[in-house]
This record gives sequence, structure tokens and C-alpha cells, in this order.
Amino acid sequence: MRLIVIILTPLLMLSLIAAAWQFRTTTTRAENIFDRGLLSAALAISRDVAVSDGDAISPSTRRLVNDTSGGTLFYHVFAPDGVFVTGYSTPPVLPQGAPKDFVDPFYYDGNYQGAKVRVLRFQDVTVVSGVAGVFNITVWQSASVRSSFVRDVLTRSFSVIGLLVISVAVIVWFGVGLGLRPLLDLEQAIAKRTPSELEPIRRAVPVEAQGLVRTLNQLLDRVSRRISSKDEFISNAAHQLRNPMAGVLALAEAVQSAPNAKAATARSTELVFAAREASDLTNRLLSFERASGADIAASGKVLDLKALVQEVCDSFTAQHLGQSIALSCDLPVQKVTIKGDGTMLHEALLNLLMNAIIHGGNTLSKINVELSIQVYNAALTITDNGIGIPADRHVQAISRFGQAGGGPGSGLGLPIAARVMTNHGGRLEILDCVAGTSIKLVLPLSSDPSRK
Repeated sequence: MRLIVIILTPLLMLSLIAAAWQFRTTTTRAENIFDRGLLSAALAISRDVAVSDGDAISPSTRRLVNDTSGGTLFYHVFAPDGVFVTGYSTPPVLPQGAPKDFVDPFYYDGNYQGAKVRVLRFQDVTVVSGVAGVFNITVWQSASVRSSFVRDVLTRSFSVIGLLVISVAVIVWFGVGLGLRPLLDLEQAIAKRTPSELEPIRRAVPVEAQGLVRTLNQLLDRVSRRISSKDEFISNAAHQLRNPMAGVLALAEAVQSAPNAKAATARSTELVFAAREASDLTNRLLSFERASGADIAASGKVLDLKALVQEVCDSFTAQHLGQSIALSCDLPVQKVTIKGDGTMLHEALLNLLMNAIIHGGNTLSKINVELSIQVYNAALTITDNGIGIPADRHVQAISRFGQAGGGPGSGLGLPIAARVMTNHGGRLEILDCVAGTSIKLVLPLSSDPSRK
């Protein structure tokens, strides 16, 4: 119905414009035709009066005048001295302001015996019964004649326009219905699918709808992969949480069955430690799932990455004052603006620094954070002098729940950071190093004009 309205509304407007133009053109043309008919009749009457020496016009002229004008024609002729010559005795009165000398034919609208008429006053020099001079000839006709002519022409024209509009409306109605039938069939086919049926649509559709179906298939593919990823995540999360929760349960039962208060206190300490590890794992799982959200590179706020990195470094230093690990921060002088989520970026950077401590080994003594600008991107490199990650374990290190060399931790630090970079339109790279670990984060710079 919307398509039909969109198509027919301009057509109806054009039809109205055409009808108005036809009305104006027909009216003007009818006036010209009938005015010329009055002039032709006046000329014929002037000739017959001169030929017949003032008698009535000839039958041939009368037939010609009546046939040409399409209705009864009235006329009046009087001599230069005002004497009536021939015709009808009482012509329509001239309007006020009419010229006295009619050099050109003068047309006006008047009344004759209570009816509206169109009048022509015409002057011609001739000789009648030996009297020479300017004779006044008045010819008039009922205005209903030309109105009837205009009405007949417009009726035929409007009938043709209306028939064309109705024909186009019917054709459009069936054409749109026929054209949309494959889409309606596609709608019904999709409506019959169950929520678990995410296979691509294989139904044949018109060329105009192939782009829509292709886009829908791409969406279904992304949704299917997203659901598969979530299913895998839930399975892995359940597997990862099973051992910590079993340990917490075992320690809780051990506390409950402790032989004395001293043993209960010792076991309670172990229970608290196990509960904290389970809580930390749960928080990291939630962080990873939150980092798996939609792309936020375009919808995020403008952030100063330099200030964010400095804040993370200060927070990390405050938390590890008692450890013999030196953290250096090399930042540029100018602002480094990006678009993104400050909370997620803060957590990702902090995860990388904590990852260095957890997996750096006994040789870890310093961590360096360097921020630089590379054309259209901001590059953040985190380097430590720990045991490093072998080149053949880089992919495993970025995989969720994967660890390059075993040890403590949930295996989610690097995956969370990598996912956050991807959501911001950037990337995470593990660089090849002779010693230690070097991780590079690349983020696109913002086009904010305040950046200098």
C-alpha cells in the first residue's frame, strides 16, 4: 500500500496539473474560436448589407454563420446617421468606457433578454442605398454556446485522464503485488524457522532482493558464529570454574570438620585464598565476555590515551610498592586522542601489567611502557625482561584459557586485551624478542580537532 501511494500520489498531482492546464487552454482557445466566428459573421453581414442595399442577409450567409458559430447568431446594423438598417432592433448596450470610434473590432460581455451574451461591435465603411459612410455592425451570441463547447471538450479530456489514472492504478496494484510476492514468500519462510535454525537462506529471489538476502545471510552467519562462540565460552567457563569451586567446597567441608579451632583457622585461611582465586577467575570471565561486545570504535568517547596510560601506571605502582619491580613510563609530549571506552582500556592495560608479573618469572625486574604516534595510529608497547613467550606459543598465549608456559592465572589476561583492541578498531601483537616479552597495542587516532 505504501508503494502504491508513493507511485500514485505524484501521478494524481500531475493529472490535476494537466487537468488545470487543459481547462485553461480549452477556455482560451474556445474564446478565440468563437470571437473569430463573430468577426467572420460581422464581415459577411457587412458585405450582404452592401450587396442587398440594406435588405436581410442572404440565406447562404445565414447558414454559414449558424454553422460556423454553432448556435443562433443575432446581429444589428445601423447607418452613419443612426438609422436602423437591418437585423434585430435592440442590440446589447455598450459597457461604460467603451470607445466611440471602433478602429479595431471591440468585444465585450453583455446581456440580451436576460441572458448573458458575447458581443462584437464592428465598424465598416460601405454604401447602402446611395448613403456612404461608417456603418456600425453589432453581432452577438449566447455565452452558453461556448460554455457548452468548453464543457464537452473538457468532459472528453477529463474522461481520458481519469481512465488513464485508473488504468495505471490497477496496473500498479497488480504489478506491485506481483513484484512483492517473492518477498512475502520469503517473509513466510523466515517466520516458519525456529530460533535454532540460522542456516543461510537458499530460496530463489528476484535480482532486486538478492542484496537484501545476501546481507541477511551475512547477519545470520555472524549471529551463528556469535552463538557458537558463546556456547564455547560457557563450556570453557564451566570447565575452568569447576576445579576452583570444587576446591572451595572441599576446603569449606574441611573447615566444618576441623578437629580444633587452630586447624579450623588454618583451613579458613586456605578457604579465603581459594575463594579469592575463584572470584578473580569469575571477574575475568565477565571481563572477557564484556570485551566481546559490539564495535565501540565509532560510538566511544574521545579519550586522552596519554593520560589513561599514566593513570594505569600510577595505579599499578601504588599496588606493588613492596616489590622489586621497576616500572618506567615513556610518554610523548603532546596529547594522544582516541575514541573508545576508558574503563575497558584501563582494565586491558592493567591486565597486561599483571600478566607480566604473574608469568614473568624470577628474572623479572623491570617493565617499560612506551606510547608513540605512528601516522594515523597510536602504538603502546609494553616490554619486560621476564622469561618471555616462545615464538611458537604466541597464538596459544592469545587464545582464551591458553597459557604459553603453564603456571598460575586464568589464561584470560592477553585474550581480554586482544578483544578490547579489536573492539576499538585496533590490534594486539606479540613481538619477537631475544629476551623478555614485548607486546604492542595499536589503536586508531581520533580525528578530534582539539588534538595537537
